[in-house]
Amino acid sequence: QVQLVESGGGLVQAGGSLRLSCAASGRTFSSYPMGWFRQASRKEREFVAAISWSGGSTYYADSVKGRFTISRDNAKNTLYLQMNNLKPEDTAVYYCAPVQGGSPRPDFDSWGQGTQVTVSS
Repeated sequence: QVQLVESGGGLVQAGGSLRLSCAASGRTFSSYPMGWFRQASRKEREFVAAISWSGGSTYYADSVKGRFTISRDNAKNTLYLQMNNLKPEDTAVYYCAPVQGGSPRPDFDSWGQGTQVTVSS
């Protein structure tokens, strides 16, 4: 199964930028569409962005469209999320996972520790 490690989070002021990374183990990484999810305190996990297996198609939640960019490097087994013009409402723990549509794959059960993003006003 795929093992995932998220990194790159931190504390930034509103309007700032961060670049998150998701390092994956497993020989079949390049076969999976991948996505980012986030979970704020006391809230359910929500979809942020996804990318096709080839990297040719991307999908974004309306709340981040135009500000975030998802990308992947299959040769490095790494997924990225470039976050620009951050807002306080982006504050959450960010996770990566293989996806089907806007949901994690139903057979996925190997969530990483996530990476904390905190945006101050």
